[in-house]
Formats: sequence, C-alpha cells, structure tokens
Amino acid sequence: MAQRRRRRFTAEFKQEAVRLCKHGDRNIGQVARELDLAESALRRWVKQYEIDHGNNPTGALTTEELEELRTLRREVRVLREERTILKTRGSTSSSGRTGSPLAGSGSPDCCEKWA
Repeated sequence: MAQRRRRRFTAEFKQEAVRLCKHGDRNIGQVARELDLAESALRRWVKQYEIDHGNNPTGALTTEELEELRTLRREVRVLREERTILKTRGSTSSSGRTGSPLAGSGSPDCCEKWA
C-alpha cells in the first residue's frame, strides 16, 4: 500500500469534520471517506473534541494543555542546547581556568581588575 503524503488541516476543517460525525447521520468511516481522510485521524480528532468538551478521561490533556506542553518541551530543548554550547565555549576559551573569573587564586591583586 502506498503511503499518503502527510497533510496539514486547519482547526476549522477539523471542527467541521467532527461536527459532521457528531451531529450528522453518518458514522466516522463514512465522513472520512467523503473528506478523503484516514479514518484513524478523524477518530483522533473526535476523541480530542470529546476531551476538550467535558468527556475528559483521567489523565487526558485538553488541546490547550497539549499545546502548552509542546511549547514547554521546545523551550527546554532550546535551553539545553544553549547550555551545552555555553559549556563547550567556556571550557575551550578559558585557557586553563575553570569557573568564574572572580573565583581566582584568592590573592588580593586578582580582584583589582574587577574593581
């Protein structure tokens, strides 16, 4: 079976497809065929609609919560990458020193340049 090219659908399209399933006289399979959708995708949209509108099984996340989770995970990934870059930059440019320049040898003249 040939794989379909992945398509993106607007929120409005998804809402209309779910409405056809929930309030029409057709089942999910019929609506999926009419709209040229994978039945599993439409079932996922219907399930998410039910979660968002009160039929929330224990542990299921609403659309807003899923979006927030995606955003936070993306932010964590970027911060980890930045931290890694700063760690490698700090270790290669310190020319033998480690840590903060303020944590020098402890002698008084090491702090004069920072005064």
